[in-house]
Amino acid sequence: MPARRLKGGWGIDAVGVFPLDAAMNEPFEIATGAKTVVANVLVRVRLENGVVGWGEGAPSADGRHESQASVLALLKKAARRLPGRDIRAWRALLEDIDDALPGQGVARAALGMAVLDAWARRAGVPLRTIFGGAQDRVASDVTVTIVPPERARAAAKRIVSLGVRTIKIKIGRDVDEDYERVLAVNAVGKNLKLMLDANQGYSVRQALLLLKKLARRRIKPVLFEQPVPRGDDDGLKSVERFGGVPVAADESAATRQDILRLAQKRACSVVNIKLMKGGWLEAWDIALIARAAGMRLMIGGMVESSLAMTASAHFAAGLGSFDFVDLDTPLWFKKDPMRGVSFGKGGIYDLSEVAAGIGVKPGPSLKV
Repeated sequence: MPARRLKGGWGIDAVGVFPLDAAMNEPFEIATGAKTVVANVLVRVRLENGVVGWGEGAPSADGRHESQASVLALLKKAARRLPGRDIRAWRALLEDIDDALPGQGVARAALGMAVLDAWARRAGVPLRTIFGGAQDRVASDVTVTIVPPERARAAAKRIVSLGVRTIKIKIGRDVDEDYERVLAVNAVGKNLKLMLDANQGYSVRQALLLLKKLARRRIKPVLFEQPVPRGDDDGLKSVERFGGVPVAADESAATRQDILRLAQKRACSVVNIKLMKGGWLEAWDIALIARAAGMRLMIGGMVESSLAMTASAHFAAGLGSFDFVDLDTPLWFKKDPMRGVSFGKGGIYDLSEVAAGIGVKPGPSLKV
């Protein structure tokens, strides 16, 4: 029996799920591995009046927990629950999505993104208003991945030419090599803000050794992200206490329970929030818990196109109070398959001209 159509076209008519494959202009290499191609997922939610919302999911580079194939299978199954539902009750829809996809952050994020985009487009408001509309733009850093010093220096020069002064440097494999990479980036210009990200690659001793070596050169990072393995809360706390720099939890901060634990232990001062870790509601609660505990906020992501990155920009801009923004991965696409808002001069995501929704949709190269 077909679902009853809702007056005003607020009902969900159909949900489509597709692979999102794209070439990269160079590998995105971090301590835990390298991503050489984009193998993401795309979700389309169509309302009864024809309005369409879009969502993207990006599995991690290691593929150990969520792969493109596994996420597509989960989404196709979960999508069957949505036709006929009233999208005005978007909060209840997101809760149902989370219940149907326990522990599946990428699938939750992608399907929830499409639902929220469709609702915001139908309501005629930019996505950031859902979260409070605190700001209409955010400014991102740009990353230098694990490459030799000469390539790191060249990458930093390109970053500075974009008008970006905050550079995130991937480290975590070898202290001496990482030290040389940081020196190479720092030499590109004065007054650069350097962030370090070890992606769990160091011990406490290695992290403190690197900071000591940098201090001798009068280099003090503005942030040290996830220096030690997930689960080593005491290690995070030690690096911040003895290293003298703010430490951010990333892999250690995936759930609400993680943030409560980190806050109770005072293990770090910054939390990196990513929609792909647990979906929209998890990310929202993490931000609220962290702020209530006096922790600073960072927004990041996986290797995502302008669609998911701009959605994260709406999230951060809507809530406000994000001190660190790391939404640069569209720069690694050989050709961004999306159209609309994108990474702009100075790393700015300008959301002020978005009339409704995310402000990004698939371009003509995507046959969806």
